[in-house]
Amino acid sequence: MSSQTIILYGVLASFAAGMMTTVGAIPSLFIKKISPKFEDTTLGFAAGVMLGASFFSLIVPGLDYADDLWLNKYLSVLAVLGGLLAGVLGIWSIERFSPHEHFVIKKQYDGRVKDKILKIWLFIIAITIHNMPEGLAVGVGFGGGDLGNAVALAIGIGIQNAPEGLAVAFALLTIGYSRMNAFLIAGATGLFEPIMGFIGVSIVTVFLPILPVALGFAAGAMLFVISHEIIPETHRRGHENWATGGFTIGLLTMLSLDILLG
Repeated sequence: MSSQTIILYGVLASFAAGMMTTVGAIPSLFIKKISPKFEDTTLGFAAGVMLGASFFSLIVPGLDYADDLWLNKYLSVLAVLGGLLAGVLGIWSIERFSPHEHFVIKKQYDGRVKDKILKIWLFIIAITIHNMPEGLAVGVGFGGGDLGNAVALAIGIGIQNAPEGLAVAFALLTIGYSRMNAFLIAGATGLFEPIMGFIGVSIVTVFLPILPVALGFAAGAMLFVISHEIIPETHRRGHENWATGGFTIGLLTMLSLDILLG
């Protein structure tokens, strides 16, 4: 398969995964409100999918590619784990130095409507930023040339994007946005993914020896989002059991996809 074809597949797959935010936002066209319990459960599911994808579709294949390239398990581990650490630090830097708000949208903002609107928009920015490592992961996955593994990763990322689109759309409805505008803005948050997918698949296709490092980087970036963002926020409103149940189902879903398609 030519490098141009691989790049095309990577971009299309990351675009499809990103557009699942639009699919997830569809209920906002018909329903005015979702329960906090449901939101925490679906975000827990997203975290489970992302954790499974990080290990089954990024770290393990990264170690395999490194072994094939260098025939040295110590160098392989160093490359992948070094990339993972760089991914964690990279997303931490974005989180640290950019406008940011964590996932929970509280109903009280000291009675100040403007403050509530600001916080919700910072929440939307946070969702958009954290789509970056997901798009990168899909692109890097296709750049590795293992289409079965890459497709499983893209499907998993797409599935977990749906509850994020849902959360963004309903957050906007709470501050007076129309159903259509809330739907369109939620869908737009996924547009970062094909951009990062193109970057990831292009770099890896041209510079194949960096593939293990790139896979580790994408995994580290996603692990940071899971630990720093999603899991803590799903446990803040008293729905820990529901969030953990969603997390478990998400992890099993990604594992099943990896076995069936990998």
